[in-house]
Amino acid sequence: VQLQASGGGMVQAGGSLRVSCAASGGTFRSYAVAWFRQAPGKEREFVAGSWKYGSTTYYADSLKGRFTISRDNSKNTVSLQMNSLKPEDTAVYYCAASDRVIVSERRNPQAYGDWGQGTLVTVSS
Repeated sequence: VQLQASGGGMVQAGGSLRVSCAASGGTFRSYAVAWFRQAPGKEREFVAGSWKYGSTTYYADSLKGRFTISRDNSKNTVSLQMNSLKPEDTAVYYCAASDRVIVSERRNPQAYGDWGQGTLVTVSS
């Protein structure tokens, strides 16, 4: 699938932001979709995911409770609601999708073959 991310921007610490990703060109509902982020000088890290057919969601332990992933299979979209943002959440956020990823690899960015272009989220202190 082709992915197009949107919704990044700048927000003050403690604020909220929602990023979204629109998919096209595939059977979206059969894909696992996930959000990753990459801060300057750091490796890309897993944020949150929605398993195939939206059967379950999964999160990075450190972000659970602040971030919520949701998907709408009828609109081929996936969103990430981010609350209580901190300066350390500043990063480029990427959406990714795969219909081949296995459960044990669903937090591994290398398991995803389709990527959006990324959207920058900046949290100021």
